[in-house]
Amino acid sequence: MTEDSSIPQKIVPVLVPLPAERPYSYVVPAGMDVKAGSIVRVPLGPREVAGIVTEGGTDKVDAKKLRPISALFDCPPVDAGMLRFMQWAADYTISPPGMVARMVLRVPAAFDPEPPGPGLRFAGGSPDRITGARSRVLEMAAEGMAWTRTGLAHAAGVSATVVDGLVAQGLFETVMIPPRPVVATPDPAYAEPTLTFDQAQAAEKLVEAVAAGGFSVSLLDGVTGSGKTEVYFEAIAKAVEQGRQVLILLPEIALTQQFLDRFHDRFGSRPAEWHSELAPRMRERVWRQVMEGQVRVVAGARSALFLPFRELGLVVVDEEHDPAYKQEDRVFYNARDMAVVRGHIGQFPVILASATPSIESQVNANQGRYSRIRLSGRYAEAAMPDLKTIDMRRSPPRPGGFLSPALVESVEATLKRGEQSLLFLNRRGYAPLTLCRVCGHRFQCPSCSSWLVEHRFRGQLVCHQCGHHEARPEACPSCGTLDHLVACGPGVERIAEEAEKSFPEARIIVLSSDLMGVKRLRLELDAIARGDADIVIGTQLVAKGHNFPNMTLVGVVDADLGLANGDPRAAERTFQLLNQVTGRAGRTGKKSLGLLQTYQPDHPVMRAIVSGDAKTFYEREIEERERSGLPPYGRLAALIISAPTRQEAESHARALRRAAPASPQIAVLGPAEAPLALIRGRHRFRLLVHADRKADIQGFIRAMLQAGPKERGSLRVQVDVDPQNFL
Repeated sequence: MTEDSSIPQKIVPVLVPLPAERPYSYVVPAGMDVKAGSIVRVPLGPREVAGIVTEGGTDKVDAKKLRPISALFDCPPVDAGMLRFMQWAADYTISPPGMVARMVLRVPAAFDPEPPGPGLRFAGGSPDRITGARSRVLEMAAEGMAWTRTGLAHAAGVSATVVDGLVAQGLFETVMIPPRPVVATPDPAYAEPTLTFDQAQAAEKLVEAVAAGGFSVSLLDGVTGSGKTEVYFEAIAKAVEQGRQVLILLPEIALTQQFLDRFHDRFGSRPAEWHSELAPRMRERVWRQVMEGQVRVVAGARSALFLPFRELGLVVVDEEHDPAYKQEDRVFYNARDMAVVRGHIGQFPVILASATPSIESQVNANQGRYSRIRLSGRYAEAAMPDLKTIDMRRSPPRPGGFLSPALVESVEATLKRGEQSLLFLNRRGYAPLTLCRVCGHRFQCPSCSSWLVEHRFRGQLVCHQCGHHEARPEACPSCGTLDHLVACGPGVERIAEEAEKSFPEARIIVLSSDLMGVKRLRLELDAIARGDADIVIGTQLVAKGHNFPNMTLVGVVDADLGLANGDPRAAERTFQLLNQVTGRAGRTGKKSLGLLQTYQPDHPVMRAIVSGDAKTFYEREIEERERSGLPPYGRLAALIISAPTRQEAESHARALRRAAPASPQIAVLGPAEAPLALIRGRHRFRLLVHADRKADIQGFIRAMLQAGPKERGSLRVQVDVDPQNFL
């Protein structure tokens, strides 16, 4: 019997993970039940790709001319809230919706259910001889429950070979068991904490927000060491009690063993992790179990925001001020701001936590859009470190060195007390520049307008923009002179070299993102927390919420480093970074000291850090932003035009500028050559769009792109709404 051709065929829009500006239309085969959110496989040219069925209309095309959906994957549909969030993110960031879909559909192997695995079930009988280990295995298995081989051995406290011996004697039968969860379900009542009065009051407000339901944003504003994590754990407990899933966003390098252990101590299990170094198989399992609702709490980096949660009911953004929440590749977005939008669309609460909130969050709290919850004192009444500046003009380091006599003396005194010191410098490698003392030749990246950074531990000169690296030569490649290459300026490796000479008996650990992955970083941080190091030398990754009980001295080698660029957020970021890093000292109550080496001791940032007067600093910065019409009192968007030649990039940028529509609320600045004018062999120009706060900056940019010249060949135009990086 043939299908009745008079019955109209259903046509649906499908968003594919490509730079597509709109969904494509496909015919639904008879008998296939698809709806908005269904994940399907569709033909696209000569290949097949995964896609998401979306809401909305389709092309006015005869169904006979459309291709059918190839398959419907056996997984739950993406929920309506996530579909709306994806569309909002694409509209706001001026990105192709297909590229947002790509961030959701990043693990295609998870679209089909995880198959059952082999397990063991007790079949009865007795072994040829009984031992204590065998008795424990048989006792665990006696109730007839199916176990994995390793799970049974672990539960019985024996090696897997004991189980294998019993299997060989026919005492167990092989059965298929469902895949096990990646993590156990957290128990809100597992270990209820002892909170201080201030913590209990703050936790009560957060729990009330979760219990009330609906959208709200709470800014948990607490000094370093005040116990913000324990406070928002109580909100998480309430959300889990209510049967909701929870997402905890952290800067990736803050997702440490210490945080996971604290979560385990409170809830009896760990959260599922989501970050770039997760093994592919684990990524698939986490994605699938989040979508099915098996995973109740995820702790992850910014991309975790695009996991397809089934029952998301709370998002916590820890260290909400951190620039690492900004993605600057393909789809440019700020995960903190997107988390707030996700909460608004899903009508659930969002918690932002920081010791140094961003200016944007401060203004939102001041204006009543966010509720502010303060923790003004450290946990257990531990004192904040005494903070002092060292004027490098009056107390310079020895020739060839970078540590002032006052800082060296403080490190010596700390070593004598058996306590730990941290020397902080936010610069990787050994030296930022290498040059020849004879001819002045400077080592520059062949593909970028940046100097090569010497990494002496590896014997390499490395470009931090594109990754180009080359061996450090013995002779100058320009004049051929031997042994006359000199390193200019310090990086953490050079500070480590100086520390080894000054403190030869000390145990020194260098922490830098280019020296280790997440796993090794966690091991090193654990070693520091145990007291297995005397001096820690590190970049900004040591400022991310770590708790080092025996650390009582923090020395900032170059406190001026972040102030020397044209970034309008330079003062704010320097204040936040210095505040966070000095906050590593004295967290367990010991008397502690923070020393800032600076050539600008009277700079407002230095005065605010030393005096502890964050209020005055924020008031000054907010006033300056308002006067200049900068975010959050105005809006910015950057257009980065890149091409293989300088002329192509510049001419396209100028043509785009001429295509900008006239608007009294919006100004276009530029084009100007980017500070990093060449990256990976591509020449770069920038346009900066500056608008009033209520202006439709996205509509303006779309009109400019529509009226301007189209991208041709390898020329690219990237749009960055709310830019954090001006290089």
